[in-house]
Amino acid sequence: MIGVYNYTVILTYLSLMSGATGIFVSLQGYGHPYIGVFFLLLSGLCDAFDGKVARSKKNRTKLEKDFGVQIDSLADLVSFGVLPACIGMAMLRVSERYSALRFINELTRKVSWYSIALTIIAALYVLAALIRLAYFNATEEERAEEMAKTGSMHYTGLPVTSAALIFPFVVLVHFFTKFDFSLLYFFVLLLVGILFVCPFKLKKLGGKALYVLVAIGIIEFILLIWFKWRH
Repeated sequence: MIGVYNYTVILTYLSLMSGATGIFVSLQGYGHPYIGVFFLLLSGLCDAFDGKVARSKKNRTKLEKDFGVQIDSLADLVSFGVLPACIGMAMLRVSERYSALRFINELTRKVSWYSIALTIIAALYVLAALIRLAYFNATEEERAEEMAKTGSMHYTGLPVTSAALIFPFVVLVHFFTKFDFSLLYFFVLLLVGILFVCPFKLKKLGGKALYVLVAIGIIEFILLIWFKWRH
């Protein structure tokens, strides 16, 4: 059987399965886009530690290392590229009962030009995530050289995994304000997609900073559960 199946890839596989499950539930039934956010956060948690787990194994073969790099990017494309776009499309579908989208629909009558525009934004977001991840893989040797020379590493553009914290926050705002933020979600989707491919430098976070981000994700997860339990 081809592939790698030791403990170094378990978290990456779980991240991919969580992202795929989030896509499936986001596109089914009433209210399911919000359930998709839980899987987005779970994928983010898995991704936060998959690199540490992989590097803990000594004497990894070149195949294991190369395979790990490839599946990490492919999993990220699904979990942090496709899933956030699907959550947005599902929010658009179920939020038509709210005033903002209903008002637009009344103005445009049967011509859903705004739906077409938002679908294009979602597709462009996925494309930006793909470009960002491909560029990340293509410049891996450069980053390794930088690490060897300076002891630190910088990313070009916003990391795709930042989606695991950004979009749950938008959904939380949507929950707690009781206002339709579906259109705002797509604005954030467009902005984040642009930041994916902007050529600015961002230092790689590690150590305490990484745990702070994980803590933020856990807080968002708890707030989502608390809100759904109360409603």
